[in-house]
Amino acid sequence: MSTADVLEQPASAARADRPEIVNDFSMVIATVNGSGSQTANGLLARCAFKMGIPVSSKNLFPSNISGLPTWYVIRLSKDGYTARREDAEILVAFNPATAEEDLANLPPGGVCVYPDEISFQSPRDDVTLYALPARDIMKQAEIDPKLRDHVRNMVYVGALAYLLGINVDDLRAGLNFHFKGKSKPVEMNMGVVERTIAWASENLQKSDPYRVEPMDATNGLVMIDGNTAGALGAIFGGVTVASWYPITPSTSLMDAVTEYLPKLRPPKDGKTDFAVVQAEDELAAIGMVLGAGWAGARAMTATSGPGISLMTEFAGLGYFAEIPGVIWDIQRVGPSTGLPTRTSQGDLLSTYFLGHGDTRHIVLLPGNMRECFEFGWRAFDLAERLQTPVFVLSDLDLGMNIWMTEPFEYPDEPMDRGKVLTAEQIAQAGKFGRYEDVDGDAIPYRTLPGNEHPLAAYFARGTGHNPQAVYSERPDDWEENLLRLERKHETARTLVPKSEVDIREGAEIGIIAYGSTRDAITEARDRLRDKGVETSYLRVRALPLEDTLTDFVNRHKRLYVVELNVEGQLRSLVRLHIPERAVDIRSIAHLDGLPLTAAYVRKAILEQEQK
Repeated sequence: MSTADVLEQPASAARADRPEIVNDFSMVIATVNGSGSQTANGLLARCAFKMGIPVSSKNLFPSNISGLPTWYVIRLSKDGYTARREDAEILVAFNPATAEEDLANLPPGGVCVYPDEISFQSPRDDVTLYALPARDIMKQAEIDPKLRDHVRNMVYVGALAYLLGINVDDLRAGLNFHFKGKSKPVEMNMGVVERTIAWASENLQKSDPYRVEPMDATNGLVMIDGNTAGALGAIFGGVTVASWYPITPSTSLMDAVTEYLPKLRPPKDGKTDFAVVQAEDELAAIGMVLGAGWAGARAMTATSGPGISLMTEFAGLGYFAEIPGVIWDIQRVGPSTGLPTRTSQGDLLSTYFLGHGDTRHIVLLPGNMRECFEFGWRAFDLAERLQTPVFVLSDLDLGMNIWMTEPFEYPDEPMDRGKVLTAEQIAQAGKFGRYEDVDGDAIPYRTLPGNEHPLAAYFARGTGHNPQAVYSERPDDWEENLLRLERKHETARTLVPKSEVDIREGAEIGIIAYGSTRDAITEARDRLRDKGVETSYLRVRALPLEDTLTDFVNRHKRLYVVELNVEGQLRSLVRLHIPERAVDIRSIAHLDGLPLTAAYVRKAILEQEQK
């Protein structure tokens, strides 16, 4: 279908009569991996943000070779909702391989923007079609052929700027931000944008209701991804050793550590006070973390589910030898590439019980950007206070997508190094037993290498040992140590971040969830309220589960646990925590690799309520 054909099509009466839809719609942009579309898509999202419009973006990409399909969803919501929606009213169809299916999925009344070289086999008369002469515009731009494919996406940026009313100055400012003020790439990309706007103003007749206009709903907010937020939190938390092995979707967290450490902690006298090491595999990475943690460093690594499985033995060693360390797990669907690298919450049980024998770890569960930052530094405090590995479970949606957030607060507490004895303290006490429970909280005291007192030395044993760290195969020594570790876990229950709770008076239904499902649940609760169904909400922020959950469960007749996995892993833990209410604790477990939607949560709860 040519541009002329599109222009000759009259807008349907239904479309013409519709009122304007302002700042309340979604766009899906279909391109291919390796085409440079991230620059264009991020530019559109940031421009909406700069206009004061609440915006969220989801990069629905498979981890695979260049040239395969990828989709980017941008949602604008005047009401401030940021969860993914199941439908998108505007389609940018710039991938010929998926264009036919993408158009078929467009809801009636939607808009399709596409290059005119695409010829749809099943065109639709219930949507608005805008064909763009992308090839001609690129030829006129006289761009180096090596860069042409990457800059071509600016054609749809220019078209959307014209059709929606995006300010050109905001586009230029966004490109300056992206290219860090480098004039050549800014002018090259803006040249294509401006050419497209000029062509559209002369050739396109807008016949759809969607547009944007400035708001003031983003004042005081910033945009950031969770992996960068977590990296900054770790740096402010005093990380000195970071070891890692690349794996999607955690690599960008360690990239951010590598980028920001030298900037925020510049060398003194030509020397740095940190080390970032790319290990040969995940097993080596966590081994370095535990070695550094034993020596007194604040050490961390980042990985995903397949890497977590490789870390099992060392995680168990860290638990039994009681060595601090921080491990970020940016969760994904499963092993291999493609769809398995999409978002998931499937590592909860495996990480909580990771190890061999009776192990239960501390697990922090951030649900927004501020918590990614906060748990970045708080994880070190907990690891050193409790002398144990601490896991932070994020996911691809939180970690790699851009989110609006309030600016982060500098840590308001001094670093908690835990129970570390100096030589003077040992001399005063006259004794030291590495695994003795002196204070009744099951947390022993430790010493660091370099302590000159003769009694300070000990073996950091993962094997059977007595309270003095002496090797033992006595059954009573082993059982006493396990019982102390269990008591230490109970101490941890009082130290981990408490759940976030919203109790609604008279609500019989309680929703329990964690992590990135937060925004979908927030919106779903509003939709349920519109139907006369009131709900309360508890968001778990850490394991082990604490007493806030018990009180919440006992205040409601029916509980729904919402999570992005198939097995209902959090529900299993809640049932273990409160077995007497097990039959009242229902599951809304869902996993398709995509971020959760409010529509799914609302529908699932209403269906179960009718049973």
